[in-house]
Amino acid sequence: MNEAAFLQTLAESRIGVSQQFPDKLAAELFIDEVFHFLFINNGEDADVTKAAVEYKRLQNNFSSLLAETISGEKTIRLQADTFFGQWPAIYKALLNDAQAILEFDPAAQNIAEVIVAYPGFYATVVYRLSHQLWKQGVRLLARLFSEYAHGKTGIDIHPGAKIGNAFAIDHGTGIVIGETTVIGNRVKIYQGVTLGALNVAKEFRSTKRHPTIENNVVIYSGATILGGDTVVGEDSIIGGNVWITSSVPPNSVVYHKSEIRIKDRNPFPEPINFII
Repeated sequence: MNEAAFLQTLAESRIGVSQQFPDKLAAELFIDEVFHFLFINNGEDADVTKAAVEYKRLQNNFSSLLAETISGEKTIRLQADTFFGQWPAIYKALLNDAQAILEFDPAAQNIAEVIVAYPGFYATVVYRLSHQLWKQGVRLLARLFSEYAHGKTGIDIHPGAKIGNAFAIDHGTGIVIGETTVIGNRVKIYQGVTLGALNVAKEFRSTKRHPTIENNVVIYSGATILGGDTVVGEDSIIGGNVWITSSVPPNSVVYHKSEIRIKDRNPFPEPINFII
């Protein structure tokens, strides 16, 4: 392919992409502005009139994002109205999430600290907004939002996952929650946890590939739980670095047993997992 042909192909490809994808930078700016609107400007001296103006501006910006992926003014208006109509319920759920983090984490001093300083809370905010869009079928924009949060926090929550009330992420870096994961109420997850699939073949895309975590479960750092048929029963504790591919009954404690051996004069056998 010569240079002229390459440039022509590139131009045609770019036109196609611009017609299919919303502005990535605008989408990222929008989600940060939403976070700021919902939580940072809610002091005692909040001006309702100013808030109404900002709310309308966010609605207009969102409609502009939709217009890049959806055709038809009526459809855009319906999608935007549905999305913003769910904000009161989403906001209430997020306040419960923040409270759960505060109650779970002894290092958290107050709700304000959780909101402004905890990446797990930010990732949860973006997840709940993205999940609403996912349910509405606005899936490309939902993915843009969730991947932006992933890049900022290191927490990868697919917008298709279903997560219950009072969800708490502590530390959070390296968490992966797959598309068909179902998480109940009052679940706490630490850093490095993977809720993933046993089989990633494309033909299984329409099946439940990721686990179900029932109410009141705590999953400690580094745990890996795989498979669509895998259910972790309520009130269970999953210890750090465990590997689970089958269901766990309610009220279980799953952990690796650590052993301490005192060295003697005999040569110490090198364990097969010894790595420097």
